[in-house]
Amino acid sequence: MENAFFTYFILFLTFGWAQGRLVRVPNGPLVSVVGQRVSIRCSVSDYEGPREQDFDWTVLRGTDSLQVISTFDPAYSDRSLQGRVDSGDISMERINDNTVELKIRNLKATDSAIYRCSTPSTDSVIRGNYEDEVQLKVIADSLKVSPVAPPAVVPEGGRISLHCTATVDSAEHTSLSVAWSVRKGTSLEAILTFGPERAVTTGAGYRKRYADGGLRLGLPGGGAYDLVLTEALPADQGVYVCTAKQSVPEQGGVWQEILQRSVDMGEVRVTPTSQSLTVAVGANRTLSVDDTLNLTCSVAADGLAALGLEVTWLVGSAPGGGPTDSRVLARVSRDGVVTGASDLVGVRRVGAGVFTLVIRGVSKSDSGQYSCRVSAWIRQSGGEWYQAAEKTSNSATVLVTMLEPEFKVTLRSVVTPQASGDPTELECLVTDALRLQDGRLGVSWRYTETTPADQPTSARAIAAVDEQGNLQPGDEYRQRAEKGLLALSRVKPDTFRLRFLHTQDSDVGQYSCTVSVWTRQRDGGWAKGKEVQSNPISISWIHKDPSLSVSAQPLREASSGGSTFEMGCQATAENLLDPGYSVLIRAEETAGGKARKILSLSRDSVLKLEEWDELGRLDSVVLEKTGPAAFRFRLYGAQVSDRGSYSCEVTAWAPGAGNTWTKAVSAVSNKVQISFADTGPAFNVSIQPAVTSVLPGETAKIECVVSALGVSPKAGDVAYEVRWLQSRVLSLDRPAPLVSVDRWGVVRRGPLNGSSSDCSLEQTDEQTFALRVHGARDADAGEYQCAVTPWLRAPGGTWTSARELTSARVFLSVTFTLWDTLKLPLLYGVGASLVAGGLSILLGFACAQWCCRNTKHTPRSRNGLMDLEMD
Repeated sequence: MENAFFTYFILFLTFGWAQGRLVRVPNGPLVSVVGQRVSIRCSVSDYEGPREQDFDWTVLRGTDSLQVISTFDPAYSDRSLQGRVDSGDISMERINDNTVELKIRNLKATDSAIYRCSTPSTDSVIRGNYEDEVQLKVIADSLKVSPVAPPAVVPEGGRISLHCTATVDSAEHTSLSVAWSVRKGTSLEAILTFGPERAVTTGAGYRKRYADGGLRLGLPGGGAYDLVLTEALPADQGVYVCTAKQSVPEQGGVWQEILQRSVDMGEVRVTPTSQSLTVAVGANRTLSVDDTLNLTCSVAADGLAALGLEVTWLVGSAPGGGPTDSRVLARVSRDGVVTGASDLVGVRRVGAGVFTLVIRGVSKSDSGQYSCRVSAWIRQSGGEWYQAAEKTSNSATVLVTMLEPEFKVTLRSVVTPQASGDPTELECLVTDALRLQDGRLGVSWRYTETTPADQPTSARAIAAVDEQGNLQPGDEYRQRAEKGLLALSRVKPDTFRLRFLHTQDSDVGQYSCTVSVWTRQRDGGWAKGKEVQSNPISISWIHKDPSLSVSAQPLREASSGGSTFEMGCQATAENLLDPGYSVLIRAEETAGGKARKILSLSRDSVLKLEEWDELGRLDSVVLEKTGPAAFRFRLYGAQVSDRGSYSCEVTAWAPGAGNTWTKAVSAVSNKVQISFADTGPAFNVSIQPAVTSVLPGETAKIECVVSALGVSPKAGDVAYEVRWLQSRVLSLDRPAPLVSVDRWGVVRRGPLNGSSSDCSLEQTDEQTFALRVHGARDADAGEYQCAVTPWLRAPGGTWTSARELTSARVFLSVTFTLWDTLKLPLLYGVGASLVAGGLSILLGFACAQWCCRNTKHTPRSRNGLMDLEMD
């Protein structure tokens, strides 16, 4: 154990003493060039004493030693170096407490020497090293750079060649590298650097171009270096700079640059193709039909041979047309592929930048504005094309003349309407036709409304037939054409007809037709040529108002109750074409009284019950159409309530466009009577209340008594419908139904009864009906009356109703007395007061006895004076 401890102690002293103060300078030798600057750093570590250390620099030349500079002693410098120190050519900069740098601003050949950095001792024990040395070699400046000026102007897509010669003559092992860059404004953009050791480095914006071959490096030898940009872009414009760099190797394979020299090669301007591209076509041309048209498109641009040209021929629809109404006639791609050419249209390239358009056998439709649009493309080294510019030439006017055809147009009326609804037919005829050749004819029809002389007229298109015979109706006539009410036809190659199936009042006015000549185009289509308009024709008639008369006659008379009544109606219309009819049956109970609508039959034969809502008799009325304008009304089981005057109200409807109908005129027939004698008994109704005043909550009873006058009917041959009505107090409304019972004994409650007291009906005998109001309330006060409808059975078993009889009104009041109203509240109040007073007395006594008693109380003296205590 003791031997091991002694061994560790010896090792600690040995290594501890060896790791003392450490002064370091860079590993040498350091190589630099005359006239350049150099910095030598010196640092100290593992020292004792103050944190900030002092440094002394000494230069060694053989056996000579010269003091250079010191951080401690301003007079430390040798007399031969003092001038350079004072001028700042030699200086020392403190980096931090333990690091300084020796700087020589302008190296001389005599500065080649060994430089020693030393530090004074501030340690308590001397250990480590207090100085370190490095060799500095100063070599001659032999770097030379001589560039060749590039072309001042290069077209877009052209070549930019950058030639630069760089040499160096040095005995030391150095490396030479050459770099190209371009200055755009104040920024310098790196292009490519060659070296050291033949390494190639490209700028960030040129990596893809170098990989695609658009940026090429040439090494012809003899110190010459070439850089070529094969396809110049507008962005390549700027001042190009060639830079030569001389480097020396350091430890780790790193090259340290010791000298750099840059020279401007010259400014290069890249002309964009869009600026230099010019396109032009030949002069205006005037041709005759079937001539040959030759047009030349000339293209010029800087670097034309490097451009891929795509040429498109355009033609306007008419002379003076702009690019917006131009169409593509033919196209030549940059690869020479032609599209749009035919046997009559040819496009070809006849020279560098020269393209021709040839059209053989021109027609009038070939007239227009001709121009060529040129797209210039540039191919990059990677094989990709990009469009550099596009330009459209001026327009050349081409006019093809020919003799127009001659013809006349005549319009006549074939069928003239005499009234609204009659057909109309017009014929448009082409005569004296010359030079139509193989052209086709088309026609368009127009209508002009007849207006007073001082009012403006407006024409609208009816329809047109094109060269193919297709019908094109106008917007306002489209629906009539689709429904077949308007027809256009070509009966002969030179004859057209317009027909209205039903002429309307709105069709009155002037009509004209316009005939146009269509000629076939080169592309197979047709073009409209000359147009000739006919003379106008007026269509009108004497307007007659429609009239309607209706007659009614009895077909079967009702001679007694329960028999059938039948009436016929015949309508006669004038000045209406194919009218439709609707009919309404009316009945008047008394002459001049309110008419009651029974049932109606629409124009489409739809039967509708109007005010005929008697239960059990809904099928007793029938209305049917027996002819175009004839109708028959039938009433089964006529009753006394059906007696009165019956008539027919007929409405005539005129047909319109699109299966529409317009109401024309209405008329009412004469009246037919139902007036059979009433041989049955007469009835009377009276109302008898048991009491006229009741208390709230009591039941009120009112009786309705029916009495028969004359011959009393047999039992079972008479039945009654009873309705009870109520008019509430202070209500201005009409009596409202309360409750009813029909002749079969079915009870129905009225809407008023839903919010009143409970009501019940009973029949005490054959002719007495009682109404009971249970639990009467204030809302039940008011006037009550009953309405009775007797029903009699005829010998044949048919039931007929008599007129409804209404009784007089009786007033029912709901009253109350003051004592009956107040006795219960008074009794309840007195009882509650007695109970509350007794409970209060008991509660006070209990509190006085048990809760508020003080057993420790000492009674006060009855003497008038109080006892006093004195010292």
